[in-house]
Amino acid sequence: MNYRWTNAPKASAKITQNLQQQLGINPTLCGLLAQRDIHDFDAAKVFFRPNLSSLHEPFLMKDMDKAVERIEKAIKNEERILIYGDYDVDGTTAVSLVHSFLKNHYPHLDTYIPDRYKEGYGISTAGIDYAADNDISLIIALDCGIKAIDKVEYASSKGIDFIIGDHHRPGDKIPEAVAVLDPKREDCKYPFDELSGCGVGFKLVQALCKKWELPDSEWTCLLDLLAISIGADIVPINGENRVLAFYGLKLINEQPRPGIALLKDLAGKKDITMTITDVVFLLGPRINAAGRISHGHLAVELLTGEDPAVIEELSKTINDHNNERKELDGSITQSALKMIQDLDETDRYSTVVYEKNWHKGVIGIVASRLIENYYRPTVVFTESKGVLAGSARSVKGFDVYNALDSCSDILEQFGGHMYAAGMTLPVDRFQEFKDKFEEVVKSTIKPEQRTPEIEIDATVTFPELTDKFYKVLKQFAPFGPANMQPTFRTDNLSDTGFSKPVGGDGTHLRVVLKDPTSGISFTGIGFGMADKLPLLQSGKPISIVYHIEENHFNGKVTLQIRLKDIKLTEEL
Repeated sequence: MNYRWTNAPKASAKITQNLQQQLGINPTLCGLLAQRDIHDFDAAKVFFRPNLSSLHEPFLMKDMDKAVERIEKAIKNEERILIYGDYDVDGTTAVSLVHSFLKNHYPHLDTYIPDRYKEGYGISTAGIDYAADNDISLIIALDCGIKAIDKVEYASSKGIDFIIGDHHRPGDKIPEAVAVLDPKREDCKYPFDELSGCGVGFKLVQALCKKWELPDSEWTCLLDLLAISIGADIVPINGENRVLAFYGLKLINEQPRPGIALLKDLAGKKDITMTITDVVFLLGPRINAAGRISHGHLAVELLTGEDPAVIEELSKTINDHNNERKELDGSITQSALKMIQDLDETDRYSTVVYEKNWHKGVIGIVASRLIENYYRPTVVFTESKGVLAGSARSVKGFDVYNALDSCSDILEQFGGHMYAAGMTLPVDRFQEFKDKFEEVVKSTIKPEQRTPEIEIDATVTFPELTDKFYKVLKQFAPFGPANMQPTFRTDNLSDTGFSKPVGGDGTHLRVVLKDPTSGISFTGIGFGMADKLPLLQSGKPISIVYHIEENHFNGKVTLQIRLKDIKLTEEL
């Protein structure tokens, strides 16, 4: 794929110089800090040394006092409490976190994860009926519920109270629940509004610990679940999330709960330090696979279970579901790519494909895979209960939600946000939607949005990339939105002649590149980049964009580059 190289906004030279004077580190690193709004020694100290003491007071969140009061009332009256959460990673970790805490203090608890296919996203009528049938009078809903006006009213008619803990943006009206915890409420003054759904559940636990005068150890032991939700739900890793992710990763690596330890083992990371990237690509998909292929409750049972035999069996089942999910999304992606070719639709502005037997649980993943091949807004449909169920994904800067809104007269319903959305469509209106969506995208997408972008944080030379440089850079982690792993550019490099295709199918590229001026060379790997080998063999100076990472081999640790793209310097 052809990439546009763009430069991240440059930090103020004055701020960078000020940081260099105060910190005494490489100016490039100071520039990276300034890009992250770190402008002085004190801010750098907070960034490099995350501390749990900097977490915000939980009772600053709107309705937190009401939520704690209602839970205390339920415990006093021995009411049954249902902890309800969405079927994805954020929802299942949220339910696991709150349940793990409450079960140590109160026995009359139940958990509920809606069936992805029978009930769909969010609070369901079936879930409320389950509560009513089981004499449950309080539901704590996590990672969902902020727009469940009718469902909360329905529950109230059955004598069931709701506490909602959500992190999605509210609508015009807030549900009439006992308490609605959501830092994105306009009337909520909580200092950080980018918590995950699990993060909101965590703040509820923190508040209960404070009210009950419990030690911090009651909530620090739950941070592994929270780190998984932060990574998998792609929330910004700055502010409070950075502190929570830092300590959660520490727990995952040093003292993981039994279910997480088994997932690490199955992912091939048993004795290897996991990063947020590993959480996103190795743990998250396995936990998600439970809800995609079978039922999300399997994930809760694994994450809260203590019986070794039971959780071992659950971990194997979930891992099998993940393997099945990978096979499904791989085969469906290939089928969709063939469809695009057969229909001669490779040059369109959008991708809209449909097959009635595609698995509903993976069509969102397939949409993302198709964008890797054809970089454009994409919608993948399958048939479900007599209608078409679709999942949309977008490209950087293009609001797919607005595009769907322009097609709302054709759709039965839709919801989502700028980069991902879901919808339903009458079967007989597929072609009408496909044509309209293409027309909308074609008329609104900007030319630069049709080419994937690599944003470069800093241009460096090989002599700068010392062990000391990397030692500081490593402390920028955990990486994620709002604190992405820095991407570097280096120009006028030459190939040493040792670069070659690698991997079982020869699609990857191992490079050995040299800076002719200093004579310093670096080894690197470019996954799926073997087609770039002719550029190296041209003998012309080349430019690369890349991440810096450690390579562990035979007990030896060296720095290497992880390539993102290669171009001839003369063409830039």
